[in-house]
Amino acid sequence: MFEVFKLDRFNGSTFTRWKDKLLFFLTELGIAYLLSSDLTAMPEPTAEDSDEIKAARKKCKDDEVRCRGFILNSLSDRLYDLFRPHKSPQEIWKALEQKYTAVKQGTTDSLE
Repeated sequence: MFEVFKLDRFNGSTFTRWKDKLLFFLTELGIAYLLSSDLTAMPEPTAEDSDEIKAARKKCKDDEVRCRGFILNSLSDRLYDLFRPHKSPQEIWKALEQKYTAVKQGTTDSLE
């Protein structure tokens, strides 16, 4: 069992630190795989699906709900409201990276 630690809510600053901590947390829970860019989509259910395929599909769906919830609950109320409409954890993750990596790059560019 891993030691429980408090993850500060992300409010728009220190994105890299928050991202690293959350990714570690999701890895410990075994659900960080959902954020991978090379994640393959589960095929649509068919009548011929084996019990293994049904179980894998259910696990993936349950993991998505948990991962999305953990990401959203680690955001400030303002950011929660902004990113809640995204349906999948991967969509939320990409949107956060795009927004806050671009902000960081803009800050770095202006310092040069």
